Amino acid sequence: MSNDFEVVASSPLLSSFVFDVERRVVAHQGSEFVRDVVTHRGAVAILCIDTDLRVAIIRQYRVTVDAYTYELPAGTIEIGETDTLAVAKRELAEEIGVVATVWRHIGTFFNSPGWTTQRMFLYAASAIQHVGRQPHGPEELSSTIEWWHHDQVLSYMADDSPKDGTTSVGLLWYLQNYA
Repeated sequence: MSNDFEVVASSPLLSSFVFDVERRVVAHQGSEFVRDVVTHRGAVAILCIDTDLRVAIIRQYRVTVDAYTYELPAGTIEIGETDTLAVAKRELAEEIGVVATVWRHIGTFFNSPGWTTQRMFLYAASAIQHVGRQPHGPEELSSTIEWWHHDQVLSYMADDSPKDGTTSVGLLWYLQNYA
């Protein structure tokens, strides 16, 4: 992608069901350097807004930080999936138990381009109907769903505790568009 840098070699270090890790050798101005990169199929996140302009938030345990976090519904693009909107619709039904008839792609961003290829596809969903949750795994099964009003979103964003970056992007978009 760059005229100045070229990946000249890559070797796998780890393969998991969610991501892989590879070592890349990169040529730059006559020399080479090595970087380890987490490769990821990508993920979706959904800013789900009900008729009262409340936002769906999942309170879910995350083993990586050994704590409960507040997050927008989100999920990984599975092998063979290419339609990110279809993935978002699947994840919204599974995690929140909602289907929506109005969808808008808010944007796409890299979660942390210094070490992972993961792209996040962020959608807004509205005109919702509750259909029943279909959670998977112990974390989702023990998660709870909250519906936050504008003032709860403001309070959460003003708090200086660590937050999920994707959720922050979605909630800032919400605050800008539903003030």
